[in-house]
Amino acid sequence: MSALLSPALVLRSMDTRDLDAVLAIENGVYSFPWSRGNFIDSLAAGYHAQVLEGGAAGIVGYFVAMPGIEELHLLNITVAPAWQRRGLARQMLDALEAHGRSNGLATLWLEVRESNQRARAVYRQRGFAEVGRRRGYYPAAHAKREDAVVMSARLLSEDDDAVD
Repeated sequence: MSALLSPALVLRSMDTRDLDAVLAIENGVYSFPWSRGNFIDSLAAGYHAQVLEGGAAGIVGYFVAMPGIEELHLLNITVAPAWQRRGLARQMLDALEAHGRSNGLATLWLEVRESNQRARAVYRQRGFAEVGRRRGYYPAAHAKREDAVVMSARLLSEDDDAVD
């Protein structure tokens, strides 16, 4: 399925042919990026993985989410540096949340670096609550590790996911 997000930007399923472009973004954004193997494993497992494509610009963003029982877990969402601060991550989150709701998934979970105040603010604005912490979850500089803040947001109301 492909979704039109804004003029000239299309969200579509990620496949292995996209990995060179995805890895170029991943390696340009993160100090501790996912490997090609992480993406291949996610695709092989059937995770919900999509790329945001911008015509001649090629792939400008992507996300990977793992479905679970009545929930969805956002594992990675990234926008190329030249395309950041244009609301593209928010648009990808909209699409992910719509996917979760259409599949009857009640909750969206994620982890974010404790130091990533910008992302945490975006998630809070979108209705995510900080519900926990994973100590030493992320690798960090100088062999120190950084905590992850666990956040969640309801995708369905209590009435929507109630079992009759």
